[in-house]
Amino acid sequence: MARDETASDERGGTPRKVARVVLLDPRDRILLLHGYEPDDPDTNWWFTPGGGLEGDESRARAALRELAEETGITEVELGPVLWQRTCSFPFDGRRWEQDEWYFLARTAQTETSPTGLTELELRSVAGSRWWTSAELSAARETVYPTRLAELLRTLLDEGPPDAPVVLAPENV
Repeated sequence: MARDETASDERGGTPRKVARVVLLDPRDRILLLHGYEPDDPDTNWWFTPGGGLEGDESRARAALRELAEETGITEVELGPVLWQRTCSFPFDGRRWEQDEWYFLARTAQTETSPTGLTELELRSVAGSRWWTSAELSAARETVYPTRLAELLRTLLDEGPPDAPVVLAPENV
């Protein structure tokens, strides 16, 4: 989520611009947040840190800000945009339409301290966890984007793509 927790942009249905972070530690583990529907904690999933842009900030700046707010991690080397996707999903009683860019980032800082969560995030984020590629591939839990295990394996095997890969839109 972001400080601006609107389901879409103010310009009449334009998808909300979102920056997400594929944060890897020195052991190539990825950090995911554990989210849930505020009124139904049994409906839960894992997702990458990130959220909506504020004002005229760049996606790179939003990625770093959101990462700091949601995890407390600030010692980060931000890399290229890996993937782009559009998605639509129900959450907190409304439908969210988003245009997401996923940035690669590396850190040695693995302790998290989510001190900048919004009111909605406080009602919908249960914590975080570092996952190995093998753990993510074996997971039976819901993870977004849905192909994250495969995408991470490709990233670790081949390195970042020369240009961002456009993922198929996801409608939940």
